[in-house]
Amino acid sequence: MSVSECMSLLVQKFGGSSVADAEGIKRVARRLVQSQAAGNQVVAVVSAMGDSTDELLDLAAQVSETSDPREMDMLLSAGERISMALLAMAIHGLGSSAQSFTGSQAGMITDAIHGKARIIDVSPHRIRTAIEKGDIAIVAGFQGMSRESNDITTLGRGGSDTTAVALAAALNADVCEIYTDVDGIYTADPRVVPSAQKIATISSEEMLEMAASGAKILHLRSVEYARRFGVPLHVRSSFSDHEGTWVLPSPDDQIKIQEGEPLEQPIISGVAHDRSEAKVTVVGVPDIPGKAAEIFGIIAGAHTNIDMIVQNVSTHGSGRTDISFTLPIVDGAQALAALGEAQAGVGYESVEYNEQIGKLSLIGAGMRSNPGVSYRFFKALSDAGVNIDMISTSEIRISVVTSAELLDTAVRAVHAAFELDGEATATVYAGTGR
Repeated sequence: MSVSECMSLLVQKFGGSSVADAEGIKRVARRLVQSQAAGNQVVAVVSAMGDSTDELLDLAAQVSETSDPREMDMLLSAGERISMALLAMAIHGLGSSAQSFTGSQAGMITDAIHGKARIIDVSPHRIRTAIEKGDIAIVAGFQGMSRESNDITTLGRGGSDTTAVALAAALNADVCEIYTDVDGIYTADPRVVPSAQKIATISSEEMLEMAASGAKILHLRSVEYARRFGVPLHVRSSFSDHEGTWVLPSPDDQIKIQEGEPLEQPIISGVAHDRSEAKVTVVGVPDIPGKAAEIFGIIAGAHTNIDMIVQNVSTHGSGRTDISFTLPIVDGAQALAALGEAQAGVGYESVEYNEQIGKLSLIGAGMRSNPGVSYRFFKALSDAGVNIDMISTSEIRISVVTSAELLDTAVRAVHAAFELDGEATATVYAGTGR
């Protein structure tokens, strides 16, 4: 018997590719009904259908060059509400009962920051009532309500994963299953490396690094939430019944090792890459204490997250320094505007901005105790003719920034150098990775 078959309360999240059309919604409905028929209480969290969020963003851009954040959240939250209602109808069509709930109805309470809201409380009373009555509860992901403003808020891209994990924690669910269009978490994106291998289990520590490094299979905040509250995650495909990948929140949460499986931690868990970041260089910053704090305070005030940071002696004269950092492309305009307004106060000379970059990361808890990993990594990049702009490391990760056009080449070179290629070709059922 598999681990999932022993569970009594399941939270199952389905991404946009899983509910992209009517057939997909009916397939998800059948899976939910089967899970309940096996004796489980079931809560489903759904994303918007297919690319409908992007389509709504395009519509917003067509009607206005600038969009009010509150109204944008009202618009974008509609996609998940469509999915949840259609899924409930499909379940009714199978002769079972279901109730759909918006994020606010499900008790997802957030702060008041539109587009990037953070969860501050979860009160799933209506969800408990529904599942105790025997219904399948369906929740719109990606959204909540601010108690401060009473407005609808959204959690940002990938926020449905976080909705699912937050509900699983609040309901004390046995597992949170994340359904996508691949069979689990792979050693690299199978669209870039078709020979990537599925990982059976991975620690939340390694998964955090992979998510932060660009692996789109799980949203970073959902992994952080699961680790904090001890929620086991099972990442699997909604297009097959194969066992997926277990993300274990602590070393004590171990799944029984099968006979013949290696007992030691692999050196490398996987290779992640990210095309969604841009590089900002603040040129000619006065090299005195406090200037870096000023710059990053400005960026924080623009509600923008920073990833990699490098500071160098400026080529624009002594007594000056250049500070480079990466941030999400979607936040680039906002960050540049905030820096521009503060130029006179900070005293820097100029700002350079580059969206044509890519980040490559090597992740593995085993690298802590294995010398030579860095040499092997950089040798593989050198042999592939890949130049490096920035470097960042942690105990279990090495990340570099290179040009976007060389990113796929770099991923394949590093994946091969650490002998992560498998013999079989990974299956991508729908093509989006969500």
